[in-house]
Amino acid sequence: MLSYIVKRVLAAIPVLFLVVLITFILVRIAPGGPFDEERSVPPQVLENLNKRYNLDLPVHEQFFSYVGNLLQGDFGPSFKYPNRSVTEIISTGAPVTIELGLYALIFAMILGCSAGVFAALRPNSWRDYSAMSTAMIGICVPSFVLGPLLVLIFGIYLGWLPVSGWGYSPGDKILPALTLGAAYAAYLARLSRGGMLEVLNQDYIRTARAKGLPEWQVVIKHGLRGGLTPVIAFLGPAAAGLLSGSFVVETIYQIPGIGRFFLQAAFNRDYTMILGTTIFFAFLIILFNLITDILLVWLNPKLRSEVFNQ
Repeated sequence: MLSYIVKRVLAAIPVLFLVVLITFILVRIAPGGPFDEERSVPPQVLENLNKRYNLDLPVHEQFFSYVGNLLQGDFGPSFKYPNRSVTEIISTGAPVTIELGLYALIFAMILGCSAGVFAALRPNSWRDYSAMSTAMIGICVPSFVLGPLLVLIFGIYLGWLPVSGWGYSPGDKILPALTLGAAYAAYLARLSRGGMLEVLNQDYIRTARAKGLPEWQVVIKHGLRGGLTPVIAFLGPAAAGLLSGSFVVETIYQIPGIGRFFLQAAFNRDYTMILGTTIFFAFLIILFNLITDILLVWLNPKLRSEVFNQ
């Protein structure tokens, strides 16, 4: 298992390098520059700014200089936030974004897996159709539509929950987590339903039932481990989607996460901020996918034997 983890970590290094290279090229070829303003900057001031941030160097020298600093853990200074480094900004907003993604993932797993198992126990019944119809609605409604609807209903009409902020009042984390996790709860419901239907038709499930075990014990003890394997496989992409989807949710609910900084950096052409946030998100996505693969190997004896025999 250790050799498998080491191989996956080594394979992630060139992926991160390609992310840095492609992002660096894209931000450089995009129209405009970080110091383009509505009012023209005096040529001497613009020259001093370019020299301060090494923008006067050839592009390849800028890239290798950036990579050298990156290897030392330095994402560089922000072009739009004077006296603040990109590392400092990320360390401020990242915990909020990760916390939001964690709450949304917990909500999606609890609601989605419960609905999927609930539907699989009575296939082609009214509760199966109702659960899957609700899941389809959750997939079709995007977060930028669902968010304002939840704000309108629970925040304005009913007045039950706050509609903005993060950590300032009780309940201000509920609506953002619901908005971000709703679509993934729907995906998990469909995946868990399919996985449970396949497992509940296996011979060992019939044997467990023939022995007279209670239905809840058959489902929880014998069915969930195999039935939720597709859910485990989806957790890596789901975590990646939750992180990238937080951009919209953070904007709707005015959450001080890293997603808002990323959007502002794109509008402001803040090269180092765009690079820093992109690399940070890429690292998290690779990390979550690695954790998911390890869980799949641990849960699946066939995969585990293949890994150990490598």
